[in-house]
Formats: sequence, C-alpha cells, structure tokens
Amino acid sequence: MKIFTAEQIRQCEQYTVENEDIDSLYLMEKAAEACVDWIAANCKNHKNFAVFCGKGNNGGDGFAIATMLYLKGYDVEVFINDFKDKFSEEAAVNLRKFREVSGIAMKNFKEVDYYRFDHKAIIIDAIFGTGLSRKIEGDYQELIDKLNTKKNIKISIDMPSGLFSDEILPEDTTVLKADYTLTFQFWKKSFLHSETGKYVGKVIPLDIDLDKDFISNTNTDYFIIEDKVVEGIFHPRSEFSHKGTYGRVTIVGGSYGKMGAVVLATKAALKSGSGLTFALAPKCGSEILQISNPEAMFVEGGDQYINSFDFEEDSVYGIGPGLGTHIETEDKILKFLSDYSRPLILDADALNIVAKNKKNLKSIPKKSIITPHPKEFERLFGETENSFKRSELAIKKAKELHIFIVLKDHHTQVITPEGKVYYNITGNAGLAKGGSGDILTGILTSLLAQGYSEENAAILGVWIHGKAADFAAEKFSKESMLPSDVINELGNVFEELNRKVCLEL
Repeated sequence: MKIFTAEQIRQCEQYTVENEDIDSLYLMEKAAEACVDWIAANCKNHKNFAVFCGKGNNGGDGFAIATMLYLKGYDVEVFINDFKDKFSEEAAVNLRKFREVSGIAMKNFKEVDYYRFDHKAIIIDAIFGTGLSRKIEGDYQELIDKLNTKKNIKISIDMPSGLFSDEILPEDTTVLKADYTLTFQFWKKSFLHSETGKYVGKVIPLDIDLDKDFISNTNTDYFIIEDKVVEGIFHPRSEFSHKGTYGRVTIVGGSYGKMGAVVLATKAALKSGSGLTFALAPKCGSEILQISNPEAMFVEGGDQYINSFDFEEDSVYGIGPGLGTHIETEDKILKFLSDYSRPLILDADALNIVAKNKKNLKSIPKKSIITPHPKEFERLFGETENSFKRSELAIKKAKELHIFIVLKDHHTQVITPEGKVYYNITGNAGLAKGGSGDILTGILTSLLAQGYSEENAAILGVWIHGKAADFAAEKFSKESMLPSDVINELGNVFEELNRKVCLEL
C-alpha cells in the first residue's frame, strides 16, 4: 500500500470526483457509510454516541455518520463549537440533512460537561482532518483536553484531531488520543512514527474506492508492508530441492556471558529455513550451542571472545549478536569487512564496532543489510531531533553507502539504497526485550542465503519477525512472551504463508 501526503490524498479525491462522474458529497457519504458499517460490526455492546464535529469536511463526515447511526437505532448526540459557525460547503449540506432528521440532539462544545459519559458511550472525533496545518487553540483545545480525560472509547474519523498527516507536531500540541482511527484508503506517515503514532490507537484503513488509476500512477517513496506484498515475495519450497538449495548461513557472534544472543540468532536462522547453518563463536559457547542447536555446526573462533575466523565465500554472514567489542574482535571484524565483498547482515556489536570510526562505514559491502535500533543508529550516523529526522538521515545514508537500513522501531522501516521506505505494521510491544533483534538477524541472514534479493529479504524478514511476535503475544501476552516464544511461532507464520500462497495458485 502506498503512503500519500495530505496533498496527494486531496488530489486523489478530486481526481476521483472528476473522472468517475460523482460529486464530493457522494464520496463523503461513502466514507461515512464505511465508518458506520465498521462501527456497527465492532461496537455491538455500545448504543450511545457523542459525535464531535468541526467546521470542515471532517465535520461533514461526522454529521453524515451521526445521521446514519441514528437511523440504525443508536442514541446519538452531536456537538459543534458554535451554531453561528460557517461550515465548508459539503459540511453545510450534511448539517442540513442532519437537521432534517428529528430526534437527534445538537449541542455546543460548552455543554459537554453535562453529557453523561457512561461506560457504554463512544466518543466520535470528527473535528479536524488532514487539512489541519496549525496547532489547535481556544475552544477546540479546551474540548480536546476534556475529551482526553474521559475513559470512554474514542474513535477518530480519518485521523485524530490535532495530528498532522506528514509532519512532526509542534511542542505542547493538543491532540485527541484515539483508541481507533478509521482512516480513508491510506495510512498517513504520522501514524507510523513514535512521537505521533501514539495518538492513533488501532488504525483501520477503510476502502472508499478512490480512483485506482490515480493511485497506481502517482509516485511515492513510502509504502506499507501489506500481507499481499509479502505473499507476492514469498515462494514455497519446491518438492525437488535439497539442503544446498537453501543456502549456507554463518552466524558470527557470542562472547563469554553473551552466548544467548548467538543461540537465538542461530535458532532463528534454522527455523527460517536455511539449508546449512554454522555458528562461528568462541570455544566457551560450544557446548551450549551444540546442545541448544544440534542442527547447526559449530566453528571455533576464539576462546572467550572471537579473535580469529576464516570465511567462506559461499556463505551468507550475519554478524553481531553477543559479539562484544574486545580489541581483537574489533580487528578481526574490520579485517573481514575489508576482505569480504558479498552482501551480509550487520547488527548489535558489529554496528558498534563500525561506529567507532566513521571511515569504517565505507567498509560495509554494498547491498548489505544493517539493523540498528535508534541508539545504534545514532552512534553510526549522529543524533537527530526526532524519528522523522532519523528516517530522513537513514534515507540519505542508505543512498550514500548503497546499503539497506532496517531501522528498528515500533513500526520498523526498511530503507533501500534508492531511498524507498517500507513501514512494517506487524509486531507489538512484546518485542521490547533483549534478544528480539538477534532473532531478526537470524531470519534476515537465512532469507538472504535462500536466494531472496536483499530488498525482499528485508521486507519479508521484518514482516515474519513481527507476525511471529503477534502469534506469541496472543498465546502468552506482550508482557510474558519471550524471544524464544517468537522463534517457536515461526513455523505457524510459514504455515499460514504457504496456505495463502498455495490457495492463490
């Protein structure tokens, strides 16, 4: 799915109206119907709705939603700022239609203090949409501050009021904190960054049939990793294959006291389908690696830490889990990077070693995949003001170094050497545990060894990692799930992928 700017979305809506012989009111009604259908299907235990409408087209959506909910038998009350307000043309039409329906109370914002917010009442936020470009102030700010204190379910229409589509928020900005955001056709960039995404709750994209030709022909560098994209990338195993078909993986890592990381990465590589798997680690970890991963072969690279290894040109390397930054380890890793030319995966301490001298960045083989979390990214490339700026810098560095950057966050980004950004929407806060990144390293290395392109390995890998985490959270909760639980769910992810892909064939 493409991610469009607010201006591109406006153009898409206008193009749809002009080329499909419909008017903007019809499009607004279609959007309202999609919202009401979702509400009716998912809010069956709730009968009372307080709908808050602004003066613009988002308010017009709100008036239409309120009318439709009332005609379906729900109790609805609508709140506006001032009865003398001048509304947008479309909002004014829907307000008139709303007033023609008897039985719906309409009040101004100041009367919100007298509304009975019982536990079955749902707040519908239709105050500001994608057109907002300034901080909310005055009566609107006062209202949203009050609504944010309520424990009722809050549903924002298209986007939470106060949020910008494409930008970071100014300081001390008031934004409605939604539980659900029913967004029309597209995810917005602001939904996917930590500073702004915290306001949107669960995002529900609703298809309102905007013109497919416009969507297809309009360029963007930003995308959502959808299930359909993943299903197009994934290829099931041929029955006439053998272990050599699926590549050779070498996971390089481990040091005294940190062997768990390389154990997890190796197991994840195995569970992701690598043909031949090697764990290159210090001797102190040989027993635990052989016991925990008997399917993998152990290669000794030192005693307490890695201080030597000979590399195989036909192996794909995943380097970093539990590696440590001992001076001898550092020397060997940097020497390896200067001698090795094939794409590989770098994570954790491998990145910390590279970050010690900016000149080392040029030693990373072209088309390699690096997987920094925000702090590792900062060590590599410098500090940024926020996650939007971090993403911009990552795009610049991916182009400069001709590498793929898997920028780990709540919505991990895969950034390509061409400057394209793919946001992953699988995964959950249960991954906020030590060891989760080691699993991702194993998965990515395995997929690269199996013949997936670097871009497809990165996209498929982050999706699989997140999907397995979602399965683990369902079983054990976000709090109690362990990285090893995520590895154990990889089989269920591949089973689901095989089922969907084979059915489509």
